[in-house]
Amino acid sequence: MPKLNQFKTLMLDEFEEEKFHLPPHSHTYYEIIYIKKGSGIHHINNNLLHYKAGDLFVISPDDEHYFDIKKSTRFIFIKFTDNYFNSKQNLTCDEFLIHTPENFMRDKILKETVLKFDEPCKTILRNTVENITKYHQYIDVANSPIVFYQILSIFGLIKETIRCMNLQMTSTHIDNEQIANYIHQNIYQPKLVQVKVIAAHFNIAQTYFSAYFKRTFAISYRDYIHNLRTALIEKRFQNNQLPIKQIAYEFGFTDESHLTNYFKKKRNMKPTDFKRL
Repeated sequence: MPKLNQFKTLMLDEFEEEKFHLPPHSHTYYEIIYIKKGSGIHHINNNLLHYKAGDLFVISPDDEHYFDIKKSTRFIFIKFTDNYFNSKQNLTCDEFLIHTPENFMRDKILKETVLKFDEPCKTILRNTVENITKYHQYIDVANSPIVFYQILSIFGLIKETIRCMNLQMTSTHIDNEQIANYIHQNIYQPKLVQVKVIAAHFNIAQTYFSAYFKRTFAISYRDYIHNLRTALIEKRFQNNQLPIKQIAYEFGFTDESHLTNYFKKKRNMKPTDFKRL
């Protein structure tokens, strides 16, 4: 099965066909597909979704799909890479930094259901897609803030339609208690509390996680981790039941000297001195 590649951050493609020109395929990029006219069946991840004019589909790199055209269909494809949203984070609202459009597009429900846009969402969607294609005739859409906001608005319309259809998506609510629990459960394994790992676990953009954490918990993520680790190590020392070497192993330090240097830096004393207090 072919896998299509794209190197430009954003591309638009509008065409009409009686037979879809591609076999079942996947991509390394993302697609928003708007059906301007026509009908048929969209095959996606072994699901058969009947489509008609006004329908919209979102495709992520995890998906396999193609179109079985029954009535000549005019497609509008909005295709973008990971870097499209990453390069425009200064323009993005907090919600889309926390739950990235890329993660949103991977939700299973969007591959199993044809979204039913009611008015005025149906008209707004059509006008939005037409605005983007018109801009494409005159400017480089990849660098246009206006087009960027238009694309973001499509995700807003999708979310509104999902709400109206009472569909259940993967939870996008960030539970701060769950974040704290995750940290406390994994503090003994340094790799699991790295920003890139915990951000991926909670579907929060890595570049945004630290700012989100500091605003929410009133302390930097780095300081929170160090304070928690140091406090737990102090408790181990106070219990005076485990040798320093074993405590070092428990908290993921390479050896006893690694833990000693870490603790001395945080508490300005050696573990042996602290244990005598």
